[in-house]
Amino acid sequence: MKPSSSLRKTRNIGIIAHIDAGKTTVTERILYYTGRIHRTGEVHDGSATMDWMDQERERGITITAAATTCFWDDHRINIIDTPGHVDFTAEVERSLRVLDGGVVVFDAVAGVQPQSETVWRQASRYRVPRICFVNKMDRRGANLQRTIEMIRDRLGANPILIQLPVGSESDLAGVVDLVKMEMITFAPDADGSRTFGPVPSDQMDLALAARAHMIEALADVDDSIANAYLDDEEIAAETLTSAIRRATLSNSAVPVFVGAALRNKGIEAVLDGVIAYLPSPTDVPPVEGFDTKTDEAITRPAYDDAPLAALAFKIVSDPFSGRLAYFRVYSGSISPGDHVLNSTRNGRERIGRLLRMHADKREQVTGTVHAGEIAVAVGLKNTFTGDTLCSRDHPILLESISFPTPVAERAIEPKGRSDEEKMSEALARLGDEDPTFQVSSDPETGQTLIAGMGELHLEVIIDRLRRDFGVHASVGAPQVAYRGTVARVAESEGKFIRQTGGRGQYGHVKLRIEPSERGSGNSFTRKIVGGAIPNEYLGAVEIGVNNALASGPHGYPMTDVAVTLLDGSYHEVDSSDIAFQMAGSIAAREAFLKAASLVLEPVMLLEAVAPEQYMGEIVANLASKNANINSAETDGAEVVVKVIVPLANMFGYAGELRSLTQGRGTFTMEFSHYQKVAASKLESELATSFGS
Repeated sequence: MKPSSSLRKTRNIGIIAHIDAGKTTVTERILYYTGRIHRTGEVHDGSATMDWMDQERERGITITAAATTCFWDDHRINIIDTPGHVDFTAEVERSLRVLDGGVVVFDAVAGVQPQSETVWRQASRYRVPRICFVNKMDRRGANLQRTIEMIRDRLGANPILIQLPVGSESDLAGVVDLVKMEMITFAPDADGSRTFGPVPSDQMDLALAARAHMIEALADVDDSIANAYLDDEEIAAETLTSAIRRATLSNSAVPVFVGAALRNKGIEAVLDGVIAYLPSPTDVPPVEGFDTKTDEAITRPAYDDAPLAALAFKIVSDPFSGRLAYFRVYSGSISPGDHVLNSTRNGRERIGRLLRMHADKREQVTGTVHAGEIAVAVGLKNTFTGDTLCSRDHPILLESISFPTPVAERAIEPKGRSDEEKMSEALARLGDEDPTFQVSSDPETGQTLIAGMGELHLEVIIDRLRRDFGVHASVGAPQVAYRGTVARVAESEGKFIRQTGGRGQYGHVKLRIEPSERGSGNSFTRKIVGGAIPNEYLGAVEIGVNNALASGPHGYPMTDVAVTLLDGSYHEVDSSDIAFQMAGSIAAREAFLKAASLVLEPVMLLEAVAPEQYMGEIVANLASKNANINSAETDGAEVVVKVIVPLANMFGYAGELRSLTQGRGTFTMEFSHYQKVAASKLESELATSFGS
């Protein structure tokens, strides 16, 4: 078995960055220069190809990851343009799970921003090789050196500059390619096409110094370059290119490109870099998984004639085509009409039509989707995000995708009877699409609750309910997804005994409950000895404990609680699953009271950016929300304020910040951790919100 030649000329990449760094603009220019589109659209006027949703065009932001395919230098490039807003981080997470490489875009003025750090961590977790593009070099205040230092200091990366800008800000005229030592001049018109020539004499000294610095940095991570450097040999461009590629693929360095996407400057070099430095599917290790029959670890190479292994990473409810499942083929191939195994759910699926996507436009696939490719299947009824599709004769289970826990919640109810069924169906379909959107029912009030990653996330969901599904619903004020935990160790006993003349019910358990490390979640450990409780009832005890944890003493889920089953007893005739479920639940609830249960609230890391003259108003406003000010730094003409603040105090902040700064301020907010709720808030807000 061996990989196909076309696979070596395939690149699966993502465009990732902080919001407003220019990801979608970069993608738009890539599509233009590769001939995929013949006229560039702009984010600010709602005409960008990849921002196809109405909500994206109206807000000027990317909400959902959009896929497309283009060709450059006889190579196929499959691209996913990802969102930059933290509320839609799930789109980045699942995209990076199936991509081989990434182009990380940075704003040359702002440098490394909060979401830049988040997406960088996500890419590092999946060991995705990256190249960097420092965008907006034509803007006033652009500072390449500062951005590179931030990449090194904040991201812990090893950036290697391979282009030296010529001119600055509005006078950006071109770059010197430090690998080939040639001048690339940008056309002064809007086309931005490039021409090649010798390095100007007035730039030669700077270019030679920058090239020497590049070679020194490469020598630190590549032995062949180190040997040539120590021997004072002249290093050819081809040798440098190979070394940069090796360093990139091993994640020991990241090459840095520069330009200005909005002015069509530097994009062709990024495309060259994607081909030269980022991996093909054959350059990454074979995908790892488990044999579902033996639980043994196995791998699948990226060969067409290997057994099928594919991962569904995104589900979309399409009003015209039905349910669309985006998937990445790691090994083997898929054709229309194939029968495959969903090893995650142990069910069979039939592949209907296959599509390739260009944003929201579809292209029918009549042949085969090969190893290393990304495509879309129509009609997979029981396949969800993170599921493995594989050969029925050679089953494998791939690592799924983990997503963050929702932190914001709202109550929703249909306005009329005609909307009840439609709303239920629409919420289920939206939940299929977005793993960070969850729907639940409050058992006490009967309300339907929707939970998401933030205020904007839920706003978009509600807007889609109305536009895409025609559901008219009333929405309550935002609520916070509070959690409970315990403060100390406690032991308790639970008995469920009923005798009614015939066969009764008997279940008896002893538990220990204790706090575990914050963020570790709940755990259940069995330490039964001597058969005090038969094995057949141990699962029922765990179910009962989990039921108690799901509601907690205050009416919301418990977290970071370690439960240990210590002892118990049973009756040969009267014991049953339901009796031990009830006993487990009773024991857990009693233990909550003994262990001094606490209420936790989500705390957010917020960064607000605005012109310097508004610093006082911003800081005072955040202080009134019980925010802990981490820093307030002036960056040129702007101030950057970083705080830790309870989510409950931040609903509506977008409007407040706009009012304080005359519309000139922006902010980003991401989940940081859970902390104990202040006693005063517990008595007032929680009592009002939850009736506890």
